[in-house]
Amino acid sequence: MVGALPVSPLAPAAFPELPVIDGVAFAAVAAGVRYKNRTDVMLARLAPGTSVAGVFTRSSTRSAPVLDCQAKLGGASDDGAAILVNSGNANAFTGKHGLTSVAEICAAVAERAGVPATRVFTASTGVIGEKLPHDRIVAKLDTLVAALSPEAGEAAARAIMTTDTFPKGASASADIDGQTVKIAGFAKGSGMIAPDMATMLVYIFTDARIGEKPLQAMLSGLTDQTFNCITVDSDTSTSDSLILAATGASGVDVTDNAQFEDALHGVMLDLAHQVVRDGEGATKFVEFCVTGASSDADAKTHGLAMANSPLVKTAIAGEDPNWGRIVMAIGKSGAPADRDRLSIRFGDILVAKDGWVNPDYSEEDAAAYMKGQDLVVNVDLGLGTGTATVWTCDLTHAYIDINADYRS
Repeated sequence: MVGALPVSPLAPAAFPELPVIDGVAFAAVAAGVRYKNRTDVMLARLAPGTSVAGVFTRSSTRSAPVLDCQAKLGGASDDGAAILVNSGNANAFTGKHGLTSVAEICAAVAERAGVPATRVFTASTGVIGEKLPHDRIVAKLDTLVAALSPEAGEAAARAIMTTDTFPKGASASADIDGQTVKIAGFAKGSGMIAPDMATMLVYIFTDARIGEKPLQAMLSGLTDQTFNCITVDSDTSTSDSLILAATGASGVDVTDNAQFEDALHGVMLDLAHQVVRDGEGATKFVEFCVTGASSDADAKTHGLAMANSPLVKTAIAGEDPNWGRIVMAIGKSGAPADRDRLSIRFGDILVAKDGWVNPDYSEEDAAAYMKGQDLVVNVDLGLGTGTATVWTCDLTHAYIDINADYRS
């Protein structure tokens, strides 16, 4: 594993102060799963009555923890629940050993935390294809349970990091009928990030009251607008997991509530953007806005074609306003496009329109714009009303350095 990496230049100034969510407690510990001298396991315990929803990678080689979590969703929520996550080892492509590790961990957490094994949700992130030394995790469970605290969210966020250069947290509140509902979450993710759950783990908690079915529907819909609209390197992980837990402690029912959904959307989008801002080796945060497509789906296809193009991403890293690469990416996407209706803007700078460079285009102005850290590329297809926004980062040599030495 690579050593400590410098903090991304796109990182926020500090980890935010997350509000306490009644019904949730966290703990983190160093178990030595792979790393030395750092926390690498986190535990969250959820109060009885908590509704749990989840979205996971659709990879055909998804890990044993993912398969186990998917099988457990939709169960009864009368009992408490727990989430345990380790970093350093993905417990993926480990055959029957992976299933054994999950079963052993879930049974041990259930016994120590006082929850049913069917309500223990695990995740593992790190190197693929190596047996998980789950005994090291089980040996630390008493310590984890004893350390559980409602205020330990940041410690939990740090414990799940791998090549991340900063922990990612976000929160929001919604005033509903004179009462306040709180939402707080954290995420890890830096590389192997692409839509289809865009190696990413996300845990979000709220004191709102809502059943598991409407919670799942809300989460799935918002995921398509947030985490499934980001990409760092076009690679989909075996381990991507997003869990949303609603404890109901506030007593406020948010079923079909637009205010709550907007607040949750804000937290999810904030975390998704932070994952991109911590893209391995990233120096630029890039928003691709596509309008005028034949459909929203076509607009997203075009957006991802640009965001995943190594040629587009390296041009951005080099601060080169190479609009020809945008044209190339649109043309190869497979979605409908008409060269002679296409227009491109870098920020407010009209680069090209009607299939040709804008007569008033200034390369000097565009080059100056590309020196910024936060960039917006607007593309209008001129075909219809379809729109989409996709977020990515640039591709630098540091990405190669990080991933060439990942298992070292």
